[in-house]
Amino acid sequence: MSGPLQGIRVIEIGTLIAAPFAARLMAEFGADVIKIEAPETGDPLRKWRKLHEGTSLWWYLQSRNKKSICINLKSPEGVEIVKKLAADADVVIENLRPGALEKLGIGWDVLHAINPKLTMVRISGYGQSGPYRDRPGFGAIGEAMGGIRYTTGEVDGAPARVGVSLGDSLASLHGVIGALMSLLRVKTGQGDGQVVDVSLVESVFNLMESLVPEYDLLGHVRERSGGALPGIAPSNTYPTEDHGYVVIAGNSDPIFRRLMQVIGRADLADDPALARNDGRAAQSAMLDAAIAAWTSHHSTDDVLAALERAEVPAGRIYSVADIVGDPHYQARDMLLNADLPGGKSVKMPGIVPKLSDTPGQVMWQGPELGAHTASVLTELGFAADDIARLRREGAVQ
Repeated sequence: MSGPLQGIRVIEIGTLIAAPFAARLMAEFGADVIKIEAPETGDPLRKWRKLHEGTSLWWYLQSRNKKSICINLKSPEGVEIVKKLAADADVVIENLRPGALEKLGIGWDVLHAINPKLTMVRISGYGQSGPYRDRPGFGAIGEAMGGIRYTTGEVDGAPARVGVSLGDSLASLHGVIGALMSLLRVKTGQGDGQVVDVSLVESVFNLMESLVPEYDLLGHVRERSGGALPGIAPSNTYPTEDHGYVVIAGNSDPIFRRLMQVIGRADLADDPALARNDGRAAQSAMLDAAIAAWTSHHSTDDVLAALERAEVPAGRIYSVADIVGDPHYQARDMLLNADLPGGKSVKMPGIVPKLSDTPGQVMWQGPELGAHTASVLTELGFAADDIARLRREGAVQ
């Protein structure tokens, strides 16, 4: 492996989405990620959503570049192996319920005493402290209590899910950011490792813009608004003649004027009351109606072509079929071919962000359960006989 995180060892003690996605991001940029899985079953993600020959397609993506080792964390010898791994690691990423690692004897105090330079990223529903600390929390609950579900959906409809596990992924991103900040502190000699405490709820809440001051100062509760962007106009989703939809963001002053010229409403472009956003926001319904009256009489392609010529930001709403067929995605290496077990080739998402000198790369897809147990234990100094004994005793697989 090469990349900006080459030489960084990460131990992942997590399942499903939040911790594994964080570790995947680090693995794509060169970190040596060792994923600890339960014997026999492994990460439940292996069986989630669509399967290929019994294994989840999501698993192959989520665990690329990782090493899979099977350790029984309820075994004393299994716990000792984790301690040996932590002694030479830079980061541990976990998303067990708060206190679970402590019960196993591998909590922060224990691992930090073994390796003071260690960073521990702890992702949980509500964080490591507070009155809700011990509650179970999934990404969906984080989205609900973080505020985003309340503001998502049609005006007269129920709160809606955005379509992906957003809460988990946001927590993953915050976890990686925290890990890198802690690593920078350690690697520059400014201090020892530390705990990066990430809450699913708080990760969502961190994206909620000016929600709190709007409520505290003005008593304003931001509500669901469909495809509109309340207080910023015009910006919405508009119907086209061929039963499609386009998103148009004409909310800067010069872009608004160009948009109005395109739709044949020079009168609105020249209206002093609409020259600034506050004036337009007060008449957003009128502006949306004017734009929709134009888009609904033109095809999606014609609308987008006209707006591109006028340099007005706009785009069709993509399905995955649109994404896979899009030349820009292809030109940006955002669709990579991967080989699955059995020789089947499949497209997988590319790597984000794009680094000019040390880009991320995919070395292998998600491995078979326990594929690296023997090699990792050998690296730790275990002889072949010891590994065989540990397997017989159920400490590893």
